[in-house]
Amino acid sequence: MFLDYNFRNYNYRLFLYVLLLNIFGVLVIRSASNQDMAVVGKQILGIVVGSVIVIGLSLIDYHKILSVAPIIYGVCLVGLLAVLLFGVSRGIATRWLVLPGIGQIQPSEFVKIGLILFFSWFFGKNQEKLNQVQTLAMAGVLFLMAFLLIFKQPDLSTGLVTMIVFLCMLFVAGISYRWIAGALAVVIPCGGLFIYLLQYNMVPFLQGYQVRRILAFVNRSKYAEANLQQDNSIMAIGSGLLNGKGLNNNTLASVKNGNFLSEESTDFIFAVIGEELGFIGCVCVILMIALVVYECLIMAARAKDLEGKLLCVGMASLLAFQSFSNIAVATGIFPNTGLPLPFISYGVSSLMSIYLGMGIVLNVGLQRKSSNY
Repeated sequence: MFLDYNFRNYNYRLFLYVLLLNIFGVLVIRSASNQDMAVVGKQILGIVVGSVIVIGLSLIDYHKILSVAPIIYGVCLVGLLAVLLFGVSRGIATRWLVLPGIGQIQPSEFVKIGLILFFSWFFGKNQEKLNQVQTLAMAGVLFLMAFLLIFKQPDLSTGLVTMIVFLCMLFVAGISYRWIAGALAVVIPCGGLFIYLLQYNMVPFLQGYQVRRILAFVNRSKYAEANLQQDNSIMAIGSGLLNGKGLNNNTLASVKNGNFLSEESTDFIFAVIGEELGFIGCVCVILMIALVVYECLIMAARAKDLEGKLLCVGMASLLAFQSFSNIAVATGIFPNTGLPLPFISYGVSSLMSIYLGMGIVLNVGLQRKSSNY
């Protein structure tokens, strides 16, 4: 099977970038968790298992995986339904399942990859009739099935990530600009109306904390208490200056050690990077993630068919938007949301899901079309 591959096309750079980000992530998690070796050990185990998964998937023809994409999508929906019925709650959110022999997982993280696989298959199959109303309506309904189940948990941030990925894939699949113009003509006024109604608590499908976070972003002075996490994050990043205070620092001036940060190993890990490694560390992380996204886009351009291109674009958009969102929240550019920083944040479910996607992307690159690249 894989003996027919030309391994000169294997993207070793991408795999190296991913490993470097993971190693960097383990060092920061160790500091953010106050050197909790149980947490660090789980992350390292996830990296080891994930690396094996990446190598294995990179040698499996992605067309074989896409041939069972509808089944994978069905499993994703079943997993999301199981969360609503049997899920484990933290606060007001129910997003996790406990599986015998495996432990706690977050199915919505794997749904991101499942949706990329499914819509790569769907758009590839319907390429010639993509701009027909029936095709777009079917794609919209299929996407909403997963989106609404994620939203119900509630997990608006993950739902928005899947929406951005879906729209990026739809654009690359070849949707007409007339559809795009029509959608913008509807979405922009509706967005303004949404913000207006939000101020009067007239948006029934949002939770109270979601409303406060959005309003706090629109009017920071009026909802200052809702910005406390982000204000502390910005303070931590700013205090790191150029070079940072050093990993595992125990200074009294540390924002992290003063327990001013929340979720410092996951959602606000970028604040720890800013405080302890400074501006230089932040830039290094951003550049490394940008290199991973760039390699995915390069492989998309070299893919031998639309399905392969969509797989690479889906992963590139997932990594780019989720990374941007995490950093934007930590720096106060976006409203407060709960998204991990890919490759860096603690979380085995997030790590495993991204490794699954990267393994498939590497196989697309391994089978790239003949060219002068």
